[in-house]
Amino acid sequence: MSIDNPLPPTATTTVPPAAKLKREYDAARLQDDLRTLSEHVWSLQRSYADDGTVTEAEIDWRCLSLRSAGANLERTDPGGPGLLEHEDTVWREKAPYFSALLADIPAELRAVRLLSLGPGAKSWLHNDTKYGPAWGNARLHVPVTTCPGAKLFMEGTLHQWQPGEFWFGDFSRMHQVENTDTVPRVHMVIDALVSEELLELFPDEYLADLDRDDVLVNKRRVPLSAEGLAAHSVAFDIPVSFPSWEEEDGQFLQPQEQAPATASVVDGALVLTVAGKPTAKLIHTGGGEFRFAGWTDERTITIDPAGDSPTVTLRTRVGTAVRELTVPARAL
Repeated sequence: MSIDNPLPPTATTTVPPAAKLKREYDAARLQDDLRTLSEHVWSLQRSYADDGTVTEAEIDWRCLSLRSAGANLERTDPGGPGLLEHEDTVWREKAPYFSALLADIPAELRAVRLLSLGPGAKSWLHNDTKYGPAWGNARLHVPVTTCPGAKLFMEGTLHQWQPGEFWFGDFSRMHQVENTDTVPRVHMVIDALVSEELLELFPDEYLADLDRDDVLVNKRRVPLSAEGLAAHSVAFDIPVSFPSWEEEDGQFLQPQEQAPATASVVDGALVLTVAGKPTAKLIHTGGGEFRFAGWTDERTITIDPAGDSPTVTLRTRVGTAVRELTVPARAL
């Protein structure tokens, strides 16, 4: 989602908003795969609100998803926390060089989209909610084709990334794109969970200036057996704002309405249900802590089912800063 509000004060601001990473790719092979995929009509970029409302782009901003929530070909958005994990679509298998490139990125991947900015298209100046390293998100770009009129402005600085380069952009900071040329510009846009291995691809001068307290490094998945999942089945009350990743930081700690919630096993996975509505699949990251499927460690639930007084701890993170609330629970 994009918003017109000023940059949140908790976002990283001590380093440049973009960095060229330590890899390059064969532009000709990228464009070979693009030609194969261009035989299909791409969809206009869409955004999805929490209430299910779908809004199409009003500019020539088209998308083909190589990975999407549930491998749904209609999903052109980056997705977010919910019941569906990101999976490869049928288009990835038709693009062998794109596929090999993605397999070699040392991080868990969320959405992967080919985004085409058409002639005359221009976005508004905006920032993308929680799409930066402070919230465990890394948005990566591999330019596939470009043209002189294709421009990206990040905090007022002009960027014109070239085919085959590999870039990180902190799009939680103010930015705008436009294409004043007569041909489209196409980038592969990769949303990945920040990992230590991914950070090693950043330039040394960027890392030297980076305050690591401003970065949320996500934990790896730790699968649980069926018995382990069942042992974490509990009921509890949850602040109504907490399931929304768009809530203001710390909002769940403020006095507010509480909703009945459960964490229970559904079709072999632990699922958070709020007020009777299945809300998010829970991914175990160790020690009884679970993040929401489709999202980062920015928002987690830790379930301690031990003893006569089970608890659930709700956590949000910005960089290494943690806010948490522990509530009583009961075993199911």
